[in-house]
Amino acid sequence: MKLYYSPASPFARKVVVLLHELDKADAVELAQVTTTALDSDASLTAANPLARIPALERPEGVTLYDSRVITAYLDDLYQGGLYPTGARRWETLTLEATGDGIMDSAVSMVYEVRLRDEAQQSQDWIEAQWSKVDRGLDALNTRWMSHLSGPIGAGHISVGSALGYLDFRHGPREWRKGREALAGWYDGFAARASMTATAP
Repeated sequence: MKLYYSPASPFARKVVVLLHELDKADAVELAQVTTTALDSDASLTAANPLARIPALERPEGVTLYDSRVITAYLDDLYQGGLYPTGARRWETLTLEATGDGIMDSAVSMVYEVRLRDEAQQSQDWIEAQWSKVDRGLDALNTRWMSHLSGPIGAGHISVGSALGYLDFRHGPREWRKGREALAGWYDGFAARASMTATAP
């Protein structure tokens, strides 16, 4: 299998972290591509018509894309148990969606600055995206701490990748301020071998 990815993408990192957690990092070839919303890599476009990373090319069957599809597939393939069954599954999926939503808004903020001329940039848009990040962080720091303190699952990996991206691209925003519980959890999670091996 081949994973189209970029080390700077939090969505791609999420997949690679999951592979490390499953002890299957060597089972997937990493194909690094350079792509933006305005300029798509040709090999990526051939694999994924949406030209987004990550995309997982399989020897048989269709290429999978969207990080949540890929992580669910890999967890099922390798029987990792990172997506639990029963009532806890829906909490895991919602926690994963929270982490993914934070990533989505944080990446949008970067694109607004990097891909638009300064005169076209909207500070209102940037702050609206950060407001979404802010609310997501507050929810993690309150509603989700008991879940984050439990057995590792796909939601943990998504949140860890999201917080790592905030450090990487939005450090001056100081997301830890007033969120000591979440910051403490992340310090421990960021020390995991899967996270240190995939740091951008």
